[in-house]
Amino acid sequence: MTVFLVVCYCIMAQTVTPWISSGDQSYLLSRQKDINMGDTYYTGSWVVIDPNVSYQSIDGFGYTFTEGSAEVIAQMPQKQQEALLHEIFNPHNGLGVSVVRIGIGATDLSSHSYSYDDSPGDFLLEHFSLDGPDSKWLFPLLKRAKAINPELKILATPWSAPSWMKDSSGHLAPDCYDVYAAYFVKYLKAMQDYGLPIWALTPQNEPGNRHNDPSMLMTAQEQLKFINKHLGPALSKNGLSKVRIIAFDHNCDNKEYPIYVSKNSQYVDGAAFHLYGGDISALNDYRNATGKNVYFTEQYTGSDGNFHDDFLWHIKNVVIGSLSGWSRTVLEWNLAADPEHGPHTPGGCTTCVGALTVDGESGYWRNTSYYVIGQISRFVRPGAKRIGCFSSSIPAVCMRHEDGSYALIMLNESKLPKHTTVNTGGNAFSYTLPPSSAVTFCWKEDLNALKYEGKPLGHNTPSH
Repeated sequence: MTVFLVVCYCIMAQTVTPWISSGDQSYLLSRQKDINMGDTYYTGSWVVIDPNVSYQSIDGFGYTFTEGSAEVIAQMPQKQQEALLHEIFNPHNGLGVSVVRIGIGATDLSSHSYSYDDSPGDFLLEHFSLDGPDSKWLFPLLKRAKAINPELKILATPWSAPSWMKDSSGHLAPDCYDVYAAYFVKYLKAMQDYGLPIWALTPQNEPGNRHNDPSMLMTAQEQLKFINKHLGPALSKNGLSKVRIIAFDHNCDNKEYPIYVSKNSQYVDGAAFHLYGGDISALNDYRNATGKNVYFTEQYTGSDGNFHDDFLWHIKNVVIGSLSGWSRTVLEWNLAADPEHGPHTPGGCTTCVGALTVDGESGYWRNTSYYVIGQISRFVRPGAKRIGCFSSSIPAVCMRHEDGSYALIMLNESKLPKHTTVNTGGNAFSYTLPPSSAVTFCWKEDLNALKYEGKPLGHNTPSH
């Protein structure tokens, strides 16, 4: 049995604010009455926070902003569009979404398949252009989102190279590696000129999935070759080396792929994961094997699911699980869809539920993944760090900002209330978690007055 000894040298009068979402939807990002530090009784489960242990910095939270999402939002009256964008992206009184993932060309949740150069054999890329569905629907809304949150990061991912660059087996053709790297360069420069600079990219969405339309297969060996001999050098040569190259972007059941690519490439910043297969512990295994950054970039909720089960599973695995596994981002799948889960390509997902369902002039309503991301994005800003969080029996993860403010998210999976005592590293509080609920606790400590084990709060050990 592990015993934690906490020595409190000076206790300040502090309050903690709980925010709850529950599986039965009786609470949905609902603020509860503040509780006082020091109001504790030690029964039930416990959580200990150690601010002297820090892990990864957080880049942000969000969704994939598909072209299809933009189409349905653009059908709304202008005033409703503006309200929706502020609700999602405003870091002060909205969800505070800070990362969006977009397709480089079509995703399977676009109205049809397209790329930025659909002229066969155009090896000089003379016909490359952003003009098309993205410039019509997506980019204008992205610019408005950036105006609301200027710090918004954009992660770009292709579902496929232009079809003429692929061979008959669905892989990138051997003679198209150079032109495809040049395609990325043109895209990145064009997006800069458009006022939408790309923060990071992955070379291929789900490189082992041949079933999407569009899609492209890419083995680990092919991805390593493409990055090391073509994409990485092309970005460096063209002054784009600050754009992060993130490998893999697929499921946790194949951690060997991202480990192989990352360990053998100086250009790779880290790897991105989904959780349609495998276990979330793969993120920690990848980090231990490579020492490189971890990103969680996609998980969907389906029309055949239900709020209770999906919400609890996503909070446990996608949010708490990925953050505990070193992830710097937590992204759910589609931002918005129409009531029929469209638009989508003929081979695209027909059951993917957006964070928002948008019904033209009738408005929009919020779905499971809205609350999954909201339970963390409203309270944790980019630049926060995950800190030590030790729990007896309850999933939990804690973040600390440089200003000394904290956000602790805990999950009660049981059908019964669960009393929990939280030791914050110098003080403590107790709370009874409602059944089947996630609770985010927010508080701030006086860094000049409160000490933990003889060290001022904020004097963290170096990040791992």
